[in-house]
Amino acid sequence: MPFVAKRVFDHEPVMIAPEWGLRDLKPGMAYSLCNSLQCISCGVVFLDLRFSDTEMTSLYAGYREEEYTNLREFYEPGYKGINEFYSGRAAYIDTIEEFLLQWVPSPHGILDWGGDTGINTPLIKQAHLAHIYDISNKPVISGVEAVDLATIKRNKYDMIICSQMLEHVPYPKDVLDDIISVMDADTLLYLEVPYEELILSQPSSRELYKEKHHWHEHINFFSMESLVVLIEQAGLRLLEMKPIKIDLGWRNACVISVLCRLA
Repeated sequence: MPFVAKRVFDHEPVMIAPEWGLRDLKPGMAYSLCNSLQCISCGVVFLDLRFSDTEMTSLYAGYREEEYTNLREFYEPGYKGINEFYSGRAAYIDTIEEFLLQWVPSPHGILDWGGDTGINTPLIKQAHLAHIYDISNKPVISGVEAVDLATIKRNKYDMIICSQMLEHVPYPKDVLDDIISVMDADTLLYLEVPYEELILSQPSSRELYKEKHHWHEHINFFSMESLVVLIEQAGLRLLEMKPIKIDLGWRNACVISVLCRLA
């Protein structure tokens, strides 16, 4: 999408005009091209571009802050209204907490890996200790504490949360490997990814890549099958996985909630 291409590569859409006098290129709007791929084994659909650390920083620096929001509004009119919705705690977090409290009724310590400001961190009211680890370095809300890796390694957590993150990153297993390095045998890991409509409509299809014609911030589309494979490859044991319908306020959606621990 033009917004991502601009943030990552500084590419802008360009109109090829007849007066250019080009022989082989037809007049029309030109956008940055990419390919949609799909694993024939597990079914995950993904973008062929795997962004570098520098490119990821370019895309997510100042995430949803003024510069980011203004540029995205330019390319996607109406985004500011959606962004305002995300400035508060999402209503569906209550449903996620009900799911998690079945496993950890009274959590002592929780860590939200990639939790931004903590606005949507589950269990912050129930936990005695709530830590946020996020590369954005944005100020966190009251009741949580931003920490670095050194601090994480000095603490023990009942639960680590990685929510709405794996769909954004170029190498999801690398993220899980980093998280696993600070887990112990008693730590529960909660993973959450969007159950994208494309996948939800035909979860077992291996031809969904043919229907994916554009890519935005989410560069990985997971099925439940592909998540099981990812979890097993990372050396984790699946405890529970379920789709949960959520109301985003401006549209209905679905997430895949996953609970696991070290194998």
